[in-house]
Amino acid sequence: MKAWVLHDIGDIRYEDVDVPAAAPGEVRIRVAAAGICGSDVPRICETGAHRMPLIPGHEFAGTVEETGKGVSEFWLGKRVAVFPKIACNKCRMCREGHSELCSDYDYTGSRRDGAFAEYVTVPAKNLLELPEIVPFEQAAMLEPLAVAANAVRTGCGKSDGSFYVPKNAAVCGAGPIGLAVVMMLKHLGCEGVFLIANKDAQRKRAGLFGVAENSFCDSRYNDPAKWLSDVTDGGAEVYFECVGNNESIYYGIESLAPAGRLVLVGNPASDMSFSRDTYWKILRKCLTISGIWNSSFAQVDPGEDGCRDDWHFVLDLIAEGGISPEKLISHRFLLEDSDEALKVMRDRKSDRCKVMILTDS
Repeated sequence: MKAWVLHDIGDIRYEDVDVPAAAPGEVRIRVAAAGICGSDVPRICETGAHRMPLIPGHEFAGTVEETGKGVSEFWLGKRVAVFPKIACNKCRMCREGHSELCSDYDYTGSRRDGAFAEYVTVPAKNLLELPEIVPFEQAAMLEPLAVAANAVRTGCGKSDGSFYVPKNAAVCGAGPIGLAVVMMLKHLGCEGVFLIANKDAQRKRAGLFGVAENSFCDSRYNDPAKWLSDVTDGGAEVYFECVGNNESIYYGIESLAPAGRLVLVGNPASDMSFSRDTYWKILRKCLTISGIWNSSFAQVDPGEDGCRDDWHFVLDLIAEGGISPEKLISHRFLLEDSDEALKVMRDRKSDRCKVMILTDS
């Protein structure tokens, strides 16, 4: 089969490799669509993967073509998306039903071969069956959408699994995750959704999700903290930091209303530090600061008790037409042209959002 193989930092090649066989407990999937994550770029171009050679790619969907020993033939021919984190199922978090917090895990596309290829093998326990009405392109975005769902459920969730709808919420960062957060806030019925970003293309794309011109702050020309305090009449109720730097965290701490919630979503771009004055604001405003990473997944549907995992939550939203993730796609490339796709991501082309790799024309 054809695959993009990362041999060393900056050395990724399109080449022939053996078609993988499904090991016991696994299935082999013919990949239909795979998204490029922002984390794939440094993995390929700057830091390398946990092991190399490696086929990257952890956002994907396709069709099951082979089942390994011990896997039900129910899965043969099924259209599926795949939860990429492979939990150990032994540690305390796994035993308590929080496998997303497992610290002794494997991971498709960064620790084992992923989906920038015609085929990939994954554990059957990580499969999510897709309704026919959900296209592969949308299904390949379930992973980042589930991360955004985790953020929104953390920032707007109640202990019983339901939501409270804030009067206003702010999102810093207009990449795929930030815009997915915007989509979900709008779906919840939050009327005042304010977005901070710094690219003209992001302003235009934000409009597709109902962000009005006067609800967008271009951080190149404005003080986002002051702007947010003004437009929210004294402070935002919830602030989602989807960038990962000190400055954007500071905007949130400065602009949140007392008892506000700050949800940290973006991967860190550098070390973080708080000034004494900033720390005082956290204390005196009684802010709640939460960090999220990855998302929750359970193959067996937990039921209708309002506590569904992030993946089923998002799949339902897509199937019901509650969100339109295809609007996030800015570029599409065939598998053989993935070097161009990576260049679009690496060079930070101004109009890029979600870059999608397709195995068929």
